Parts: sequence; structure tokens; C-alpha cells
Amino acid sequence: MTAPLRVAVLGAGTVGREVVRAFLDRGDALRSADGAILELAGVAVRDVAKSVRGGIPEALLTDAPAHLVADPDVDIVVEVMGGDEPARTLMHGALSTGKSVVTANKHVLAHHGLDLETTARRTGAALRFEAAVGGGTPVLGALALDLAANRIDAVRGIVNGTTNFILTAMSAEGRAYSDVLADAQRAGYAEADPRGDVEGEDAANKLAVLARQAFGQWLDVRTITRAPELVAGGHGPLGITGVTIEDITAAAAQGLAIKLIATASRDGDTVLAGVLPTAVAFDTPLGRTDGVLNRIEVDGEPVGRVAFAGPGAGGPATSSAVLGDLIAIARGVGSTWAGHPSVPRLLRASRPVSSETFEGPSGLRYPVLR
Repeated sequence: MTAPLRVAVLGAGTVGREVVRAFLDRGDALRSADGAILELAGVAVRDVAKSVRGGIPEALLTDAPAHLVADPDVDIVVEVMGGDEPARTLMHGALSTGKSVVTANKHVLAHHGLDLETTARRTGAALRFEAAVGGGTPVLGALALDLAANRIDAVRGIVNGTTNFILTAMSAEGRAYSDVLADAQRAGYAEADPRGDVEGEDAANKLAVLARQAFGQWLDVRTITRAPELVAGGHGPLGITGVTIEDITAAAAQGLAIKLIATASRDGDTVLAGVLPTAVAFDTPLGRTDGVLNRIEVDGEPVGRVAFAGPGAGGPATSSAVLGDLIAIARGVGSTWAGHPSVPRLLRASRPVSSETFEGPSGLRYPVLR
């Protein structure tokens, strides 16, 4: 029998708790259908006492994540801490010593993905990140494996549930952006500091990860456009922060819904990429995607257009992807980019060009998607 693989979990927040619970519910071990066994070696948290009260055995807990990563008995590190540091350093350290890493951290991947991938390839470790985009919706693995025979020409979609919730509520209730944002914060759909969502940063991070899988290259996330054009020239506020109820009402009169759309497409040797408020036809699946749901569409040759839809966040959905990645490593599947054998480059993205636009009363010019 193959020896169990021992797993260290960094972080016990919304996602981490669900991952740990999956182990504890099965007696500290996960067993895949083909017999591979994963054992929980430890959990790194900020507050050990709080995690004990939350039901995690104290014997598994530590407040020293670097020590847990360095433990020679640990084979796989699950990073669900979020943020940039110390998550990046811990993941790099694990990969440098040949330990595989599973992460849901789209920020670190978008900003340091090329470095992490290069390190993983050098040491032979696996780096898996299905949970970084779409929660439990398996779009990244599909791009690498199920669609491996295709040339992917474009990816687009709604990848941030917070902004989609806000825009849906503005449209349905006829209320101003600031009022709906305040309600979303009270309901827990938006952070106290919502800029990462409403200014399009979260969606841009996810788009950079999507582009890695779709085109085989990492995009410089800093070059992904997030500011819509102004009718008078120049650029408006980032993300959805400049969208007004007057714009939404005027768009609806033309059969269009305002959505924050992340899009990336090939243009010769370059990639056009942006996260922009977009006027989407009501009678399209993207135009009908409301609330906190995500929808990602992929255009490939010869497959045509395929779509992935589902909850884009939350503990259960995201932990499903994390656990799936763990089992994939136990089965020897390797890294999430399995379909791309060559080391990628870092590309600068160019601004997308739309053949049709809608001019809102606010002075914003919206790309139109039909």
C-alpha cells in the first residue's frame, strides 16, 4: 500500500475550516476512490484558542506556519490564508523544497504566478489552484485537460459575485450604487473596504489566472484594463464605481444589462484583456446571470463556445475545489497547467476594442456584448 500523503493547512477561515472539517469528518484522513490516502498533519492559524473553540483539535494546531511548512513529514501544503504575505513566501518555500502546494489565492497567483510556476517546475513539485477562479466551478482543469485539443481564442465572464450582486440589485430595485453597496456590506456580500471587488482588482486577478490556462502565458495583471472610457475622452472610475442608476435604466431601455465583464482574447502574439462594466444583451446567458453567481464562457477551435456556471465563492464551493486538487496530487495528476508543457512568459495585456458601444447618461462609454 502507498504511504499516506501528509497535508498541512495554512489558514482556518471560511475555506480552511471547510477543508479541515472534511478531514475531521473522516477521521483525519481522506481516501480517494482509487485508494490514495491523505492525512491531516497540522493546521496553522493566527489564534489557536479560537480554533479550538471552533472544533479543531488542539494537537493539530500551531501559530507558526513556517515551522509547519518546514516539517519534513509534510508532503503537501494547502494555502488558504489569502493576501500577499506571508502566503507568497510560504508557498515559495514549500515548492522550493519539493513540496506540492494547493492554493485558492488568486492575488498571489496573479502577481507571482510565473515565479511560483518556475519554482514548481524546477523542483518537480505540483502547484494546483483550481479554487482560485470560480469557486467550485472546474474551469481551470477543463482548460488544461478537457479542452487541450483546442486553440482557445477567448475567455470572458462574470467572475466576481459582489459586483454582480450590486449591479443586479441596482437594476431590480432602481437604487443608487452607494445605497446598494451599503446594503451589500451589511449583508456580508461586500467587505468593509470593498475596493478590491468594486474597482475590479479581484476580477483582474482571476482573469490573469484564467489567461494562464487559456493561452499558456501569465499576464502582467497591472496591465489589465479596469477603467472604462469616457464619452468626452480619457478614462472613468475603476470597475463599477462610476456606474449610475441612470446608466442602468437607459441601458435597460435598449435591452441591455450592465455587468462587470472580465475578458481576454488573442490578438496575434498579444492578448487583449480588461475588466470593464459592459452593456450585455438581456437575451444572452451572461445578461441573465444575476446575484452572486459566476459564469465563464470559453471560445475554442474546434469546440466552439462552452460555458461554466455556478457559485463563485463561499466555503463549501471553494473547499470542493481545494479537496479535488488534493486528490489530483495523490493520484499523480500533477499541476493545474498539465496541458501546457513549456515554461510561460509574462505578457503585457493590451486594452480590448469593442465594435459597438453604449453611451450612458453619466458620460461612461460601455462596450456592448450581444
